[in-house]
Amino acid sequence: MKAVLDPGKERRSINFIDNIPFSHVKDMDGNDIELQMSLCLQNGNSEMRLASGLDDEVSTGKQPVIVWINGAGWRGCDKNLMAAEMMFLAEAGYALAFIDYRSSYKAKHPAQIEDCKTAVRFLRANAEKYNLDPERVGAIGRSAGGHLAAWLGMNMDDYETEEWKGYSSRVKAVVDMFGPVDLCIMNDHSAELIAQPGYRWSRMDQTHEGVYLGGDMSTLYERCREASPINYINENTCPMAIFHGDEDVIVPYETSEKFYEKLCEAGLEDQTEFYAIRHGGHGTRELFQNSVKEKILDFFKKYL
Repeated sequence: MKAVLDPGKERRSINFIDNIPFSHVKDMDGNDIELQMSLCLQNGNSEMRLASGLDDEVSTGKQPVIVWINGAGWRGCDKNLMAAEMMFLAEAGYALAFIDYRSSYKAKHPAQIEDCKTAVRFLRANAEKYNLDPERVGAIGRSAGGHLAAWLGMNMDDYETEEWKGYSSRVKAVVDMFGPVDLCIMNDHSAELIAQPGYRWSRMDQTHEGVYLGGDMSTLYERCREASPINYINENTCPMAIFHGDEDVIVPYETSEKFYEKLCEAGLEDQTEFYAIRHGGHGTRELFQNSVKEKILDFFKKYL
């Protein structure tokens, strides 16, 4: 069969740049760690540029950038694990930064928040290099990553490091996907589960929040309060979209419900969206259906 296609040029090329170092930090034992990110963006015909020095794609201008933060209970996973699910944002013209952060095995709170803030400052410092718009930076995270994204969204000046000093770590919009934004609720939930015979953990220092915070378990609850972004809502808190499955057995649904209520009580109702996902579990397929992705895209279009 021979055919002639005339597809036009409406869809733009998407490139994936992996393993970009953005931070050099230490673990708890003083060992060096290099944190990396991947960038997924519409920056022209990269293969043609390499082969010929030419590019047939005209720039559409600086792209807004969204930082993706993985979950895995702060214990760490590959930064690109959910990249395929987020491609809808790249198709829509957003640059995506999939970032590393120190796992809770290598460093304790607030190291993970520091790493996320450093990533935002790196993106602003290198905006010209990657054709990014430094004025339009957002974040999205799932589970533990939702907790960290919400911390970014508080837009406070705490937990800043010296790396890329002089650039802001503030963001303009955050999507929190079933994040444990209130660690006190997580702490109570874990205690109930540990009391049940046959549960996978038998002590609080084995739980996700226990490993994340470390230290004396007798003070864990109070430190959970101090490590919860729900307790730091302020006038600089950026617009938030919250998504949570109503059958989540890992991070209780009430966590996001309470977060939404607190944001509304602070007078931020007009910039806050809360979507309860019917029959959704913890990161189950319901959370990544096209109807959900459309709401995420609408939110970032509105605020970025």
